[in-house]
Amino acid sequence: MNNIIGKMMGLISNAVCGKAIDKEQYALPDDELERLYKLSKSHDLAHLVGDVLIKNDLITNNEIKAKFEKQILLAVVRYRKKKYELDRLCNLLNEAEIAFIPLKGSVIQQHYPEPWMRTSCDIDILVRDSQFEEATRLIIDKLDYVYEKDNYHDVSLKCGDVHLELHHNIKENMKSIDTLLSVCWDYATVREGYEYCFSNEYFIFHQVAHALYHFLHGGCGIRPFLDIYLLKKSCVYDVDKLNGMLSKVEAKRFFDIASRLTDVWLGCGEHDDVTRRMEHFIILGGVYGSTENSIAVMQNREKGRLGYILHRIWIPYELLCTSYPRLRGRRWLQPYYELKRLITILFDSEKRKRKTKTLNAIKDVDDDKKSEVNRMMNDLGLM
Repeated sequence: MNNIIGKMMGLISNAVCGKAIDKEQYALPDDELERLYKLSKSHDLAHLVGDVLIKNDLITNNEIKAKFEKQILLAVVRYRKKKYELDRLCNLLNEAEIAFIPLKGSVIQQHYPEPWMRTSCDIDILVRDSQFEEATRLIIDKLDYVYEKDNYHDVSLKCGDVHLELHHNIKENMKSIDTLLSVCWDYATVREGYEYCFSNEYFIFHQVAHALYHFLHGGCGIRPFLDIYLLKKSCVYDVDKLNGMLSKVEAKRFFDIASRLTDVWLGCGEHDDVTRRMEHFIILGGVYGSTENSIAVMQNREKGRLGYILHRIWIPYELLCTSYPRLRGRRWLQPYYELKRLITILFDSEKRKRKTKTLNAIKDVDDDKKSEVNRMMNDLGLM
């Protein structure tokens, strides 16, 4: 496994950093190319791996080559569709005089050699809470977007097969990092018209905070760490300011070790036990993380299996408000809505199946997995 991970990261480093590869080392047999395809696809990076392999004529099997070519084509098509929709959204918000900030992938892609190389699942845009309802209504009425669902910090909208997450805040329902994420507009300045952008330090901080949130919920894949590596290389930023932000939210050690790991992957760094454990957790989680990883993390954080189960039964107030907006400002009603939620799960067959699956998965996480994750969490200063 370590060998195929090394091969994948070597090819990605060539694609996004221009690091030279020895073609002889990448003349792989078909079974290894298949493993490389499956692993890179599980992290939504097969287009980068395939681009290098094909450009260097390193795939002789036409069936395998076609798989990589399909991922490259999909990445280009996804980029073009999202670019078209982002332009429409920015024009509409500017015309309506609604302040907004493009987030995540639509900004980060500018730091890749070619923007199509940075894939993303959706478009993320932040507007002020005071203009959120107006912006949502305009996008639905003027651009034919369809409402999907409300989330903790955004509303999901859809136009064709393009998804938009329109944010009214960028908090993650994590007390530590939310202290800075809740004041994000303090770090924004006008870019053009009504479009704002974060300072470089805050933009990098936001990527780290978002990665940390997903990391603690089962994993976030390789891509966020690749993003952070490229941002550090291409942005002019004040190191002390960034370190101050990270230290304030207790994410500095996570950032430092993640930086060491990306130096192994993309630079000239060498693995140690700490980076190996972090790599293993990330790779096994895939692009969206895994249930096994999530359960192992939460059992460590909640001090055991029982604590984790109670955490799943009695969910935090802010998260509960997403499902029951009438609860907001009426915290004394939380027990009523917690009970209502549990009754809903009991009488909803699909929800009941998902919860049963999670409970079964809890039993499948063995002591070795929990011990390994516990060591990693201590390494990262997250316990």
